[in-house]
Amino acid sequence: MMHHLIILPILLPLLSGLLMLVKRDSVVLPRRAIALVSTATLLAISAVLVVQSDSGEITYYALGDWQPPFGIILVLDRLSALMVCLTSFLALGSVAYACAGDDRKGSNFHGLFQLQLMGINGAFLTGDIFNLFVFFEVLLIASYSLLMHGGGKDRTQAGFHYVALNLAGSAMFLIALGVLYGTTGTLNMVDMSQKVATLDPSRLGLLKAGAFLLLVVFGLKAAILPLYFWLPRAYSSAPAPVAALFAIMTKVGVYAILRIYTLIFGDSAGELANFVQPWLWWFALATLALGGVGVLSARDLRSQVAYLIIISVGTLLVGVSMSREAPFAALLYYMIHTTLATGGLFLLADAISEQRGKAGARIVSGRGVTQPALLGLFYFVGAMTVVGLPPLSGAIGKVLLLDSALPSEQPWLWSLLLLSSLAGLIAMSRSGSAVFWKATRGDEEGPRLKVAMLAGLILLIGASPVMSILAGPITRFTDASATQLLDHSAYVEAILSHNVAGGDS
Repeated sequence: MMHHLIILPILLPLLSGLLMLVKRDSVVLPRRAIALVSTATLLAISAVLVVQSDSGEITYYALGDWQPPFGIILVLDRLSALMVCLTSFLALGSVAYACAGDDRKGSNFHGLFQLQLMGINGAFLTGDIFNLFVFFEVLLIASYSLLMHGGGKDRTQAGFHYVALNLAGSAMFLIALGVLYGTTGTLNMVDMSQKVATLDPSRLGLLKAGAFLLLVVFGLKAAILPLYFWLPRAYSSAPAPVAALFAIMTKVGVYAILRIYTLIFGDSAGELANFVQPWLWWFALATLALGGVGVLSARDLRSQVAYLIIISVGTLLVGVSMSREAPFAALLYYMIHTTLATGGLFLLADAISEQRGKAGARIVSGRGVTQPALLGLFYFVGAMTVVGLPPLSGAIGKVLLLDSALPSEQPWLWSLLLLSSLAGLIAMSRSGSAVFWKATRGDEEGPRLKVAMLAGLILLIGASPVMSILAGPITRFTDASATQLLDHSAYVEAILSHNVAGGDS
């Protein structure tokens, strides 16, 4: 039975999502129960996969028992297990918060939410670039509907731009796949990595063009400069639980860049070895800088968190562009931190907006919140976490990344990362002052945090102190993940030697 666990992070949300879509006219309580149980079970399964992957063995699941490089495979290593577990934890906090009432504002929320989880988990587990495209489309189609959940002019306009850009990205993805398949004859990641190293020099130009086109596609998903302009409006317009789950969406793009350009175009790629890293370095630094400008210019809490995500994307891609073990380990720790912290801040912005009445999430003096002590505590912890103040996880992640920089990289990385952190600190301080200190007394009869909302906030914002306490075990796992990611020969041997974890399905 254990060998079938690899496919369960895809099958479980697929089946539960379809079940809730079939029963979409039923009362909401059974759907909430199914969603909570399914997501909690998914988290338990992903935790088991993390433990299983920590042995260092790379295993794969061959669908229909078609062996690589011909069949569809799902690959489990430390990195894919970590990303699935992170997604499941974020999803549990988001769906718990949604059960306070956001799920009633439109139809099919829980079914679409589970289908998006299926797409995200599939993207992290697949060992085939074409199926990476397929899972991208699954998660995007679900996200289109979730973004416009509840309706409204702002969501419709933001959703239109989001859909249009991602459809263009999907078209470019298909073109890139055609180019790569035409030059290498395969779309299996491991098989392609073998063929790239020995490719006829006359085809290198075409292959390089396909790889650059893929970088544009993944850069659009990750929201790197100059492809990030869709993100602030889309994320700030989305319902809070959806925006919280979307915190992992940019990380799907970062993951794809990390996986593809380490495995296929990494150190073993011959003439194309690490050829995108110099480009990625400068674009990542520019994303980091402009994210800092954006967070200072934001005029409401939701937009502010969206720009904090852009800062995190720049930070993560700087680590990817360094293409060494220490930066990879640092960015993996930072990725866990920033995903949970920004997801929690989206939920918190919604809770503050609900209690402030007409002032909403705008960063202006107005009516205060109903529960200033409780929400103020959440805001204080969230702000300290996301800007990287010690002793919380943000500080640990940034210190690890700064420490991993070479002397030639330090002037750029240290200055821009610290300046963006300062921008975040100024912006969060200004927002906290307007919402909690300069505001008038809140309505004592106004809305209060429901149990489900409180559970979501505790899970996501409370994760940072726990990450600080467990920094030793977590960094040991991320260090091992980075080592395994760069061990190209071990990855190839594990897949092509038929180290299979499953068969007929």
